[in-house]
Amino acid sequence: MDTMKSARKDDAGEVGSDLSEQIKAATKDNHVRAENTQLMLSYQKGQITLVQYKVLLCSLYEIYKALEEELDRNASHPAVAPIYFPQELARVESLERDLEHFWGSEWRKKVIVPAATQRYGQRLRKIGRENPELLVAHAYTRYLGDLSGGQVLGKITQKSLGLISKDGLSFFQFPGVSSPNRFKQLYRSRMNSIELTEEEKAAVLEEAVLAFELNIQVFDDLQKMLSVATETVNQPSDRFPAAILRSSPILQYTVGLCLALATIGVGIYAL
Repeated sequence: MDTMKSARKDDAGEVGSDLSEQIKAATKDNHVRAENTQLMLSYQKGQITLVQYKVLLCSLYEIYKALEEELDRNASHPAVAPIYFPQELARVESLERDLEHFWGSEWRKKVIVPAATQRYGQRLRKIGRENPELLVAHAYTRYLGDLSGGQVLGKITQKSLGLISKDGLSFFQFPGVSSPNRFKQLYRSRMNSIELTEEEKAAVLEEAVLAFELNIQVFDDLQKMLSVATETVNQPSDRFPAAILRSSPILQYTVGLCLALATIGVGIYAL
């Protein structure tokens, strides 16, 4: 309930009763934290590498796969139906094209994500089964973020990676949306029309805060994983037997990443 109360006002005064406005107010601090992580700042500066982008795609795929499967399964739920736009917004097929472009036809065998990404997916599947109305918070946070920052980050990614064509950048493209701004207005209007009890609305606001926290945890997990691998790579060879490396595919993967990365950049998109 604390989030519900804090969402009623912003710095300028009353926020209003619209769910979209209340979510924006409730997640304001979390949004600032996410935007100012080293990961997001690096991305905005155009300091993303191909390996960073490939790792980002892997986590995004797992997150969107869980989200969209639950949205599809609950498409007729009264809280989900108004904001269900699979033709316009679905990202899974776009991510699959990007992953195949960069990883090859057997990309599914190469996808590795941190534990935090798995927890994110598990949370989406849990609420999809038990409290489908909470999917509204995740759909709003992700899709409107993609529409708001997708074009800019798409250009940054293309320039940073030196890509001549749009191949590998399908995630940032929304061919079913002719005007992102008009579509966002429609989406907010549909979301604000959802009938929720005060208790359900408070739960949605709490879930929106959690959505940002889950994203931040993904970033932190990636950084920790790579930090450990970097320290391992920097150790003398006699302190890190080759047999141990050969026996651990995950460690092989993280060590390989560290040879290419100093930091790992993952984007959070402004609402």
